[in-house]
Amino acid sequence: MFRRVLVVCTGNICRSPVGEALLRRGLPGLQVSSAGLGALVDHGVEPTARRLAEADGLRVAEHRARQITAEMVRGADLVLVMSEGQKLAIAEHFPSATGKTMRFGRWLSGGDSEGADIPDPYRRSEEVFVHVHERLVEAARGWLVRLGGHQPRHDATDQ
Repeated sequence: MFRRVLVVCTGNICRSPVGEALLRRGLPGLQVSSAGLGALVDHGVEPTARRLAEADGLRVAEHRARQITAEMVRGADLVLVMSEGQKLAIAEHFPSATGKTMRFGRWLSGGDSEGADIPDPYRRSEEVFVHVHERLVEAARGWLVRLGGHQPRHDATDQ
């Protein structure tokens, strides 16, 4: 049973805080946090990612980026990363977490047998941010089904 989930990306300002908010909304009984492998410590959510998240009803305004630590990894039952490269980085820096680390895009189509990477939108176009946000929402739906939560609403057509 998963009680504590850690969502990880690079800077902890675009993907992981949105993933955290999606899981937290769908699984209110679960402890969900996020961190970055190269965090922009104390920065808030990147403005475009924040705008898209808030338009989707997510609470990200209070988020402050944090650097991943061994204590965070030890305390998590499940570590969700955005890419295969990040999964390898977790294995290298925190070998004991290898068995509990999976891609956030694990249940997305278009990937390999372990899911799909969710690209980093940082310093990219609005279109890339929109695409990444949609992938995060879709990926969160897959996790919520498997973790026993409610699927997040993405827009009025999903109701």
